[in-house]
Amino acid sequence: MVVLAAALPAAGFAATAVATSVGPRVGFSVDPNQMVLGGHLMIGGVAPDVTFDPNLELGFGDNATVIAVNFDLHYHFDIQNSSWRPYVGAGVGANFIELDSPGPFKDASSTEVGGNIIFGAGVPTRAGSHFFTEARFGLGDIPNFKVMAGWNFNL
Repeated sequence: MVVLAAALPAAGFAATAVATSVGPRVGFSVDPNQMVLGGHLMIGGVAPDVTFDPNLELGFGDNATVIAVNFDLHYHFDIQNSSWRPYVGAGVGANFIELDSPGPFKDASSTEVGGNIIFGAGVPTRAGSHFFTEARFGLGDIPNFKVMAGWNFNL
């Protein structure tokens, strides 16, 4: 009986959450200083004005390559008489880091997990997609700060 009661909220989530858009993202990070490219999926219907936004990012530069997998929740605000939709979010990310050591030294790799605090805004385009920009603050042994921009194309 307890298992059934625990499964009911999950069943409700699965019935209402749906992937609404997908798209590319590009930006830069600080510590390490890198160019970042990636892609994301937006899943709406999690809760009113809340989306689940997993993404995959690849960072190049500063003698390192970073592959980041992030699982974020965004809360979107409605601004009266404006098409802009600011959002705040939080999430957890796993970062797979390959350090390129100079000279005869052996390269090193590590996996780090940390949290993200996110501030952003999105706006619809004339073509029907949505452009967004966001600032991401890393907590833990992940990049300290990222500025990203991207597009959401409706599915």
